[in-house]
Amino acid sequence: MDVFDNSIVEQIELRMIRPSKFPVRYDAKNSAESANLKTSIREHGLLQPIVVRPLEHGFEIVAGHRRFHACKSLRWRFIPCKIREFSDKQAYEIQLTENLQRKSMDPLEEAEAYQKYVVDFGWGGVSDLAQKIGKSSNYITHRMQLLKLSSDIKEKIASRRLSVSQAIEVTALDPEAETGIVDEIIGNNLTIRQIRQIKSRISQDEYGYKKESRSKEASIIQKDTLALKVALSRIDDLIDDAHKLSPARRAELVEFLMNQRRTIHSMIDDAIHCKKKCPG
Repeated sequence: MDVFDNSIVEQIELRMIRPSKFPVRYDAKNSAESANLKTSIREHGLLQPIVVRPLEHGFEIVAGHRRFHACKSLRWRFIPCKIREFSDKQAYEIQLTENLQRKSMDPLEEAEAYQKYVVDFGWGGVSDLAQKIGKSSNYITHRMQLLKLSSDIKEKIASRRLSVSQAIEVTALDPEAETGIVDEIIGNNLTIRQIRQIKSRISQDEYGYKKESRSKEASIIQKDTLALKVALSRIDDLIDDAHKLSPARRAELVEFLMNQRRTIHSMIDDAIHCKKKCPG
């Protein structure tokens, strides 16, 4: 059901309208997208009224912040508006839904919007929000987990060097492990399967990984160990591929790869011994 069906449509002076006090995101007013919208409105007019709710003094935007700013920059005095009563919670849900439909938010902006709804404003749990916006609870929970990552890793997500799927895989790790794994993910373009293999080895402390603070020397050795674990995961994938070959070609190649795997294991053992000699 369209929640705007019973709205009143009127021309309202722009000076009587203010942005939402609960913004879902902050648009870059000078972005290329905003410039294109401004050009479209100048040439064709405003094809869809903005949605506002009445306040004690004036009106507040519920949906259409970009259109409002475009018309304001064009020095319009009046703007067509759909007017309807909304609670703070309803207004926020409409803003959020509009931005999701337009796909205008990056993953971190989404995460922050969900965090505000569930934690900051306390309007409902994850399942309540999921039902309102048509997403799964896991989707929302995973997005919110991104906010726990370091600012450096968040920057890599924002610049799209690290995908959301890859980032979610490292959210439960120790901060030091997170940084090392992310560097390996980006440098080696690791698959989700490879990331999970490395996580499993770290969580099982298979190679003596410890969470205590380390000297610079020990941190370098830890990064070396992590790089070897990445190589080990890649060898495991190749062994799986080799097993799919015909029997005549399989045996020799599998044996060759297994020898390499044993060599890498030995190198990891050497790295562990070296790390133990480093100052704490």
